[in-house]
Parts: sequence; structure tokens; C-alpha cells
Amino acid sequence: MDQLVEIGNTRILRCAEEGELLQSSADANTFLSAAWSHNADLLAIPSERLGPDFLTLSTGVAGEAFQKFVNYRLRCAIVGDLTEALDRSRALRDFVRETNKGNSIWFVQDFEQLRVKLAGTQAG
Repeated sequence: MDQLVEIGNTRILRCAEEGELLQSSADANTFLSAAWSHNADLLAIPSERLGPDFLTLSTGVAGEAFQKFVNYRLRCAIVGDLTEALDRSRALRDFVRETNKGNSIWFVQDFEQLRVKLAGTQAG
């Protein structure tokens, strides 16, 4: 079950590990709707909810979904261990490193790492 969590002044919709997959740009609408219904500022999507091709950057799925989130000013964190996918793709490693430098899309190992990252952005 999705859960609304507040960290500092950020309302986070912590998506359940089970549920509809984010595997197309159209699926992003489901996540956007859920975030809006909870007045969330940030979506925390478990890596288990990513479709099988999501992290294959050449498919364009991640880029389209993330662009939709950015266009609607909804921050997004992918939460989970992506070690295998990162080991297979230099492009994905570069993408994760660059997005983690920004404030819109993050990849974190676990929810605690998200808490730390948010605390750092709210302190600065």
C-alpha cells in the first residue's frame, strides 16, 4: 500500500513494492495521479516497480517517464539496489551519476539514503 511520508517540508508518496509497473510514458500518468491525490512533492518508486526495459536507456522509456515528471514539477526517486543493471551499462551509470547531481530525479539504495539526501537539500 502506498504511504505518504513527510521529511522536513517534503511530502513523499512512498509507493508500495507491489503494483502497476512503470514501463511506459503512459504508465507515468498513474504515478502522477497518485502523487497528486496525496499532494505529494516527490514520488519514491521502488525499483521492483520498474518495467523490464525501463533501465535500458536506448528504449527511451526512462527518459520519457522522467521528462513527464519534470514537466509536471514532481520530483522522483527510484529506490532500490540497481547494482546488476549498473554493472551492465556504462550509459546507465553515467545517467544515474548525472541525475543524482540535480534535484529532480534521484536514484538511491534505500529509503534511508533518500532521507539523508533530502536533509542535505533542505539544509542548503
